[in-house]
Amino acid sequence: MGTSLRQIIYDIGGGILGGKEFKAVQTGGPSGGCIPERLLDLPVDFEKLTAAGSMMGSGGMIVIDENTCMVDLARYFLDFLQNESCGKCVPCREGTKRMLEIITDITAGRGKEEDLKLLQELAEMVKGFSLCGLGKTAPNTVLSTLRYFRDEYEAHVRDRKCPAGVCKDLIEYFILEDKCTGCGACLKLCPQQAIDAYGLIHTIDPAKCVRCGICRDACPFEAVIVR
Repeated sequence: MGTSLRQIIYDIGGGILGGKEFKAVQTGGPSGGCIPERLLDLPVDFEKLTAAGSMMGSGGMIVIDENTCMVDLARYFLDFLQNESCGKCVPCREGTKRMLEIITDITAGRGKEEDLKLLQELAEMVKGFSLCGLGKTAPNTVLSTLRYFRDEYEAHVRDRKCPAGVCKDLIEYFILEDKCTGCGACLKLCPQQAIDAYGLIHTIDPAKCVRCGICRDACPFEAVIVR
């Protein structure tokens, strides 16, 4: 208690794996909020975390790096919490269900700008009027990501792009010609046979690609990118 998030993550935890950039930290378990880099010097205590839109909760802490989509993260935890709702009160039962529908549409490229306002209003309603602690904290991930990472929501809705390259309906895999050596590593592992080899340069057929990411993981030259 009282130790800063920065000290816990970097001094005690050893920082981010693989030299990746820190993006956020979620505290308190699935109902916790996501705290951005600019608040890393926040001391861990009940009042400070609550004021930042998160909580102490179960005492858990999840460190999020640059490759995580904050919109998809909010969808993931909301899906869990919506299933956990006992269904006794309407705000939690119906509110979390409708929030999940909206945020799923956003990650699938079907979102509209007015959805962001509706999502905010629904989250505040669920938080304010649910009967139990689960309902009152269920919107924390959505509210905190809307508060600190709204630009990612706007990119999904306005540009139909996922900045982190996570949401499958909003990304396309592409092979950089200047980096591809024609080694065939991606070609051998592609489950959809979506990669063509013309001479040394490989290309990806977007009509066949299911965006599984196996090709990017297999490439030893980092020639496969998401755009």
